[in-house]
Amino acid sequence: MDRSAVTQRVWELAEPLALAGGLELVDVQYRPEGGRIVVRLLLDRPEGGVTLDELTRVSRELGDLLDAHDAVPGRYQLECSSPGINRPLLRAAHFHRALGERVWVQTRAPIGGRRRFRGTLEAATAEEITLHDPDAGRVAIALGAIEKAHVDHDFSRPAGPPHAHSVREAPCSRT
Repeated sequence: MDRSAVTQRVWELAEPLALAGGLELVDVQYRPEGGRIVVRLLLDRPEGGVTLDELTRVSRELGDLLDAHDAVPGRYQLECSSPGINRPLLRAAHFHRALGERVWVQTRAPIGGRRRFRGTLEAATAEEITLHDPDAGRVAIALGAIEKAHVDHDFSRPAGPPHAHSVREAPCSRT
């Protein structure tokens, strides 16, 4: 089974489980890391602040579901994690939620001689985003032209109140 098929199958099994718990499935990653296969789910609440208990519940329930459906070939490590402060931006809805924030975007092909942009996200539609990069000015980028993107937290600015029970990762090995 190829990587995209495994990723798609894990997504199909994980999303209803996440939604039932009031969580958003942000991303599913399936890749080799350090000589092992890792299946990593990034989960969050729409308003932010997923807890360790929520990640642990999803990890346990999803691990059983993946094994029952034989969705992942061979041995793997299942990790359920929050997307973190520099949250990946993968879909139009992710960009819409990040309006007004500083973002980092890498395109598949150069736009105006550049592939990497960092600036304030000014607009987001179902087809494209617009950001203001201090070095490149105002740049419109089609969503299909984006290779990678994430919120680019400015650590020089004071943070808002932390989520008291937020966590980064809750691993659960599956064999």
